[in-house]
Amino acid sequence: MGTELSDQIALVTGSSRGIGAATARELASSGADVVINYLSNRDAAERVASAVEDRGGRSLVIQADVTEPADVDAMVSDIETEIGSVDILVNNANLPFAHKPIADISWDEMASKIDSELRAAFTLTKAVLPGMVEQEHGRLVFVSSGRSKTPDTSSVAHGVAKSGLNAFVRYVAQEYGEHGITANIVSPGLVETDATRESIDDQVRQHVSRSTPLGRVAQPEDVAPTIVAFAGDPAKFVTGTYTPVNGGQRME
Repeated sequence: MGTELSDQIALVTGSSRGIGAATARELASSGADVVINYLSNRDAAERVASAVEDRGGRSLVIQADVTEPADVDAMVSDIETEIGSVDILVNNANLPFAHKPIADISWDEMASKIDSELRAAFTLTKAVLPGMVEQEHGRLVFVSSGRSKTPDTSSVAHGVAKSGLNAFVRYVAQEYGEHGITANIVSPGLVETDATRESIDDQVRQHVSRSTPLGRVAQPEDVAPTIVAFAGDPAKFVTGTYTPVNGGQRME
């Protein structure tokens, strides 16, 4: 186990599986204590907690809907009571959206994704900022998507919502830098997770492999180290950035 993040408490939303789970494990390997947030699968969250503890970190498992302000406030209050103030927030929870082109999608479907994406980021950030301001230190990392910059068929709701997220993060970085708080965006391409595996058939896999210089579909463990890097002291002078993690498929 590393010690770079010793005595740091990290909250990772949507961390019962996928990128969130890999990030929780990576944080623990760097010495952090980790709060595993989940919506519905407690068994999976408990398995991640066990992995955190196997790496020497303390774990806390909390069920909360990150789009519900009351849930978020209660979660952060419980964390502060149980183990202390949040030092690191990883805004990762995957929020559903309508996979439709502009011709077929309704405004309600667009608005639903935009609202849930920004509501979660806004509410979580507002909940943890007071503690970070008090200690004059904090790390905020937001998981975005390549679709926020490069359109793709049937992803308009997702892309527009993530574009809004990107803008929000930069405002946070601007307003809270004076308190030693950084806010950065990590933007994966296609990642093979439980949520995406069924949609990644051989044709998709071959297409991504051919169009990606590193020659394969990403795994959650490819993304997690970049997220954790922004939580560490070496990145203390890095804020407001957008970092693609896509194997070179789209170069910024």
